[in-house]
Amino acid sequence: MPIQDPITQQIIGLSYRVANILGHGFVEKVYENALAFELRRAKVTFAQQKVLDVFYEGARVGRYKADLVVEGRVIVEVKAIQALGDVDVAQGLNYLRATGLPTCLLVNFGKAKIEVRRLGMSPGKGTGGMELEVKDVE
Repeated sequence: MPIQDPITQQIIGLSYRVANILGHGFVEKVYENALAFELRRAKVTFAQQKVLDVFYEGARVGRYKADLVVEGRVIVEVKAIQALGDVDVAQGLNYLRATGLPTCLLVNFGKAKIEVRRLGMSPGKGTGGMELEVKDVE
């Protein structure tokens, strides 16, 4: 699945709506709940605080909670920080590697202007036979 598809576009649009209504300055959970509200209103299938298993050579070695998993294929990590950094991108890419899901959106509501990074993983020549792609969204 290309990392830019209709569902990611819809999530990004709803994220901008949340940012326009709430502004910046709240904690992450407020934005996560507001985005969940918008997804529900748009009748988009999603899970909030979904527990995902992390496997290593076939053995479950850990678990983590994704803020939102939309349509069973897009992880949405909500942030409310000064700026997205390498650590946040690494976290998102690790979520993709661990789950095998194709797309992760990092959505940062911590600045006056919303910041979105789209991370994608598809079959290719990269790490572990997977091609990683990171794009800033304007």
